[in-house]
Amino acid sequence: MNLIVDIGNTVAKIAVFDGQDMLEQVYDSNQTLSRLSEMYDRYKPEHAVVVSVIDLTDEVKKALDSLPIFKLYVDYRTPLPIKNLYETPRTLGYDRVAAVVGAFDRFPYRNILIIDSGTCITYEFINAEGEYRGGNISLGVAMRFKALHCFTGHLPLVQNVEPDLDFGVNTDTAIQAGVMKGLEYEISGYIDAMKQKYPNLLVFLTGGRHFPFESKLKNSIFVDKFLVLKGLNRILNDYKAFVQKR
Repeated sequence: MNLIVDIGNTVAKIAVFDGQDMLEQVYDSNQTLSRLSEMYDRYKPEHAVVVSVIDLTDEVKKALDSLPIFKLYVDYRTPLPIKNLYETPRTLGYDRVAAVVGAFDRFPYRNILIIDSGTCITYEFINAEGEYRGGNISLGVAMRFKALHCFTGHLPLVQNVEPDLDFGVNTDTAIQAGVMKGLEYEISGYIDAMKQKYPNLLVFLTGGRHFPFESKLKNSIFVDKFLVLKGLNRILNDYKAFVQKR
């Protein structure tokens, strides 16, 4: 069994896989990993893989070091089942790569656009030759609401999102509709533009954020919020196989 640790900007996700099957997934603090020992004790996995987009706290390091198993820390030197064409691999968030690996593992040798909705919105593209061509980073939903509040004198910080608003009828709903419609059109625009270049393009939507407009997108998409975890599991399995052959 494999233990998967994905430490994000807002939360950490911990999962256990038996082969390709995910047995359990939990959310945890990205500052403490307080549930890590609980997950280890429950399943006793033999190997672990860790990816982080933030600097690890001393408490997190201590929690990881306490695990009496091999741990693969994913970085630019980690072997991948795809070709990475990113020009600055040292600066690349490898949660992004893991999502790409997860999608390509499910549909090998297809052109795929992966849209990850977390703290940021990321757009990643891998072609049918298995080449990761790179991606874009955009503001996440919470960032957009916060930016409107922080960079203006009187606009409120809106948190509750009303579903399916075309136009606001007061300041709060105007902000809600502006942010959510803007994001809907942004995502639809990316999909439409990429479909023009790659007519058989597959699209994955992943991440912790649910968008009310998912069902309204004209293009069929696959929704898999565990794509990063599945990609990390594949990376770890490939690494174990690579080590065994040496």
